Amino acid sequence: MGRLRWTYFSIHANCSFVRITQIVITSGAGMADTKEGDDLEDLYRVQIAPLVDQEAKKRVEMYSNPEENQRLLALDIVEVLRSSSKDTIPALMARLGPVRAALEGHGGALVVHDFTLEEHEKGETTLSLIIDLDGACVACGAAPGTLKGIQDDLLADPSISRVRFHSGMLEWFSEIQREFVLKHGEVTFL
Repeated sequence: MGRLRWTYFSIHANCSFVRITQIVITSGAGMADTKEGDDLEDLYRVQIAPLVDQEAKKRVEMYSNPEENQRLLALDIVEVLRSSSKDTIPALMARLGPVRAALEGHGGALVVHDFTLEEHEKGETTLSLIIDLDGACVACGAAPGTLKGIQDDLLADPSISRVRFHSGMLEWFSEIQREFVLKHGEVTFL
């Protein structure tokens, strides 16, 4: 059976663990090239995903109010940002999936560093966001995986056309984290 030579992850934030596991597995980083190793990886991914999702949902429920989440999700996110509403960060957080559990559960937060409005041919206006993290996320070893989760969850909202991250975040990471997120993170820094 193939052996795991190295992997880079922190189980400290369950949702980031899943993302980093996906990056390591799909990129083949640190894995011996054997059929048996691939089968074991696939089996592990299939078994762990529902458990991580359940745990993330429990954690989000601990920190949020379902009625408030529905109110925030119903808001027009373009207008919320355009008006500099106090609902900006809560409305963005409400749009996050499992990665929200890591942010709220470990004292992290989103920060909108900048945004632009993009006008489209059909008259639609969408957001292009530059996001930063704050709080405990700044020094978290799982932050590279968390970034991809944030990006994917926010892009699921049709009113958000682009998510990038402030390049100042790269200074927080150790050399290996920075190398990892730039090579495997599938996110863009400005």
